Amino acid sequence: MTPAWLQVDEELAENLVAWRRHLHQYPELSYQEYETTEFIIQRLQFFGIEVERPTATGAVGLIQGSGPGPTVAIRADIDALPIHEANTFSFRSRRDGVMHACGHDGHTAILLGVARILSRYRDQWPGRVKLLFQPAEETAPGGAQAFIAAGVLDDVDCIIGLHLSASTPLGKAGIRAGGMLANTGWFEIEIQGRGDLPGFPHRAVDTAVTVAQVTVNLQTIVSRYTDPVEPVIINVRQLQAGGPKHFFIPRRAVLAGTISSFDDDLQEELVAAVERVAKHTCGQARAECRVRYYPGLPALVNDEKVAAVLAAAARTVLGDDAVIDQPPVLVSDDFAYYCREVPGGYFFLGAGDPDNPDRAPHHHPRFDFDERALPLGVRIMAGAAYRLLHGMEEEIPW
Repeated sequence: MTPAWLQVDEELAENLVAWRRHLHQYPELSYQEYETTEFIIQRLQFFGIEVERPTATGAVGLIQGSGPGPTVAIRADIDALPIHEANTFSFRSRRDGVMHACGHDGHTAILLGVARILSRYRDQWPGRVKLLFQPAEETAPGGAQAFIAAGVLDDVDCIIGLHLSASTPLGKAGIRAGGMLANTGWFEIEIQGRGDLPGFPHRAVDTAVTVAQVTVNLQTIVSRYTDPVEPVIINVRQLQAGGPKHFFIPRRAVLAGTISSFDDDLQEELVAAVERVAKHTCGQARAECRVRYYPGLPALVNDEKVAAVLAAAARTVLGDDAVIDQPPVLVSDDFAYYCREVPGGYFFLGAGDPDNPDRAPHHHPRFDFDERALPLGVRIMAGAAYRLLHGMEEEIPW
């Protein structure tokens, strides 16, 4: 049973909102989170928490409990996005072209709240907690790899993390054992043809038509070459052909997009299929092409036991009916790298305003989330950490 001291009092609830709004006003891009890191360190030190700096930006807080036991890591990402904020509320971004458009300001505030509770009651639990305030989640390959290379997981038994979800109603949570987020990478196809005046199409190799044909044919990979029950997406997200003039058939075109799946071997097959379809389509049009693939992040696979502990902690806070078996989501998060090193658990916490179902999605200039999710996140993460600290040496009884 979760102890009574794992609660969020009025003072901490107010601080959570204040911390989040300060961070929202002063966002910093990946690998540039210097002020954010100093803000975090100052508060951790105020709580009496030892702090390490494994990389130039980002910080790790260390809390020793009452005796020997496992080491549990909790991660929050701290970086913002290169987006110009369109919100008009008082705490909107004060930095043009930079915005917390994915909720990382909320993640950071939640982990500071967890730090406050666990440090205040460190005599109530055994083992050690490592608080990972990680930079550069939004920029592949991500800051998790740099943290791992610096040794932050060397003595860690398990790790947990969350992501606020504005598309999930407040008071709900989603988690699943096994594959939760996808393996996602980028491809770029450069097509070379032959330009000419529009009146002489027979002398040209029209890359504008060819790039359109390639785009359509790529969709047959998912519909005809993969198992229809296998979660796979091939998205074309950029098309470019020609220039500002309309009186010349373009000799060059480029398209780019993403490939997402949950299986490393399948991902390799999809990359090969994209190259095959692109080259065959261009060959029929007498054009040439070059295909480049840029591996992104691996699939995020939750450990069964750690996921069960997170789900139990969420049910304690939100209620049994509020925690769902999360369907796999074809997006990525570099938390996946941690899960490849130690048992890990990651979940979505609902932060959608029930009175505003049309709220802007993540990575949108008007993105925002319901701040009432912040204390819920603190209670779930602190409760899960407490359970893991008491259960990692044996079979977890929850």
